[in-house]
Amino acid sequence: MSPSGCWGLPVALLALLFCPGSAEEFEVRIYPEQLVVEHGGSQVINCSTTCPRPNTGGMETNLNKTLLVKETQWIQYEVFGVSQNTVLQCYFTCSQKQLSAHGNISVFYPPKEVLMTVQPIWVTVGESFIIECRVPDVAPLEKLTLTLFRGNESLHQQTFEGATAGPQEAMTTYNRTAHREDGRYNFSCEAKLDLKSRGGTVICKKSKSQGLEIHEPKPDKQMVIIIAVVSVLLSLFVTSVLLCFAFGQQWHQRRRGSYGVQSAWRRLRRAYRA
Repeated sequence: MSPSGCWGLPVALLALLFCPGSAEEFEVRIYPEQLVVEHGGSQVINCSTTCPRPNTGGMETNLNKTLLVKETQWIQYEVFGVSQNTVLQCYFTCSQKQLSAHGNISVFYPPKEVLMTVQPIWVTVGESFIIECRVPDVAPLEKLTLTLFRGNESLHQQTFEGATAGPQEAMTTYNRTAHREDGRYNFSCEAKLDLKSRGGTVICKKSKSQGLEIHEPKPDKQMVIIIAVVSVLLSLFVTSVLLCFAFGQQWHQRRRGSYGVQSAWRRLRRAYRA
């Protein structure tokens, strides 16, 4: 047997015991991986590893942080004073090999105030009025939807495009023709900030309701004048016809009365001569 054959088995056993292999492969995790934090808020971050006995471990960030819990395979931190979007890095070293995992923090400004106005509040059927909804200091704007309601009916929706790092004012306007039934409902505006795609929830805020006073259209003044003039002329015409008829009848009766007297006088003269 050759010398190399004699030494082959011990060398293989030593390699399994002391050289890095599949038994020392490990993972590093960060939880949550994506999260949203209100501006100025705080969040708890967990760093963990599958390495049985890590040499070192921790979290790198430019945020202020506090160590809450430290176990062999698990470290928990709290970051606070979050003012901007940032990336977190959890790391562990196992058998001189370092791995890391990254998480993203997105800052949001919730819709704390929703302001809606209806102009004018007194409107005639068929005329137009404007509903305006405004939300100051909200972010991210591209995750915001403004919805205008008449009662429970959605009238108009407005979404916004373009990523915004800081808070901005969101506004939408809607021009509507007044209907009779509009006076029976209240109008309102709802702001919805959907943060589910970034690991958050849906935040909703609604404005105060506002009513609308609806009036029937007034008759046209020119038409009223025309109708009045026609009515007067028609009355005068009817009156003149009636007067003409009355005078005609009276004249006819008088004439018939004079003819009767003359006839009686003639008869009387004939009887006297006879």
